[in-house]
Amino acid sequence: MRPVPELPEVETIRAQLDPRLAGRSITDAGAHPSAKFSPAVEAVGCEIAAVGRRGKYLILALDDGSEAGCELVVHLGMTGRLSISPDADRDHPHLRAWWRLDGDEVLTLHDVRRFGRVHVVDAGRYEAIATLDRLGPEPFSDQFTGDGLWRALSASRRRVKTQLLSQRPVAGVGNIYADEALWLAQINPAVRQVSKPRAGRLADAIRTALASGLRHGGTTLRDYATLDGSSGRNQHHLRCYGRSGEPCERCGAELRRRTIDARGTTWCPVCQRR
Repeated sequence: MRPVPELPEVETIRAQLDPRLAGRSITDAGAHPSAKFSPAVEAVGCEIAAVGRRGKYLILALDDGSEAGCELVVHLGMTGRLSISPDADRDHPHLRAWWRLDGDEVLTLHDVRRFGRVHVVDAGRYEAIATLDRLGPEPFSDQFTGDGLWRALSASRRRVKTQLLSQRPVAGVGNIYADEALWLAQINPAVRQVSKPRAGRLADAIRTALASGLRHGGTTLRDYATLDGSSGRNQHHLRCYGRSGEPCERCGAELRRRTIDARGTTWCPVCQRR
């Protein structure tokens, strides 16, 4: 399965988009007829106030003339890529949505697999986007604590890695950074219960793993690219994910791979005993 852009990748793109888009108006738009992308045209006539992020979602705050405003919400799915160029190739087979900006540039969304989504909603009203509406706390916020993570994990009997991927205990962690964080915290990804002290270590490890991704511009393994088409660099700094068969950097044991709830998972059989 292709890796989905996670918090570091989406935040890298957000940081590149914001100075290019803030204060500009959307003068025209078009989209693939699929309901996944067709809401893109609802942003025409709005001014982009800022580009934000929640979990793995990009959220463009729009001024539509109303008191509350609205938001253009974009999820990149597995293969979605945003870029800004002088024009959009309307005949490109993977073009899913485009927005013409004042100043004669076009923001485009290309998505080979069509797992991305575009929404336009009233500001802060995410009821129609269930996964966004139910996200857990942002990992670098004061709301994300070891005690809170322990309570969230204790509320379910699912495996700890599966819970992290659900986005309920914490927002923005996917397959790559879950493996990295669990390795850092020395927690087996298949366990169903985590003690309060270990949950505290896991919270710290999540922040450490994500901070590495942010510092290195995200992880490019196959599809992810930054706004200008460049690759991230964090793939050269991964200590667990994708390294099955290689020695563990901590103990030297051979890292192993297995499938946990349909997701490929790498872990150390010595450092991360059950």
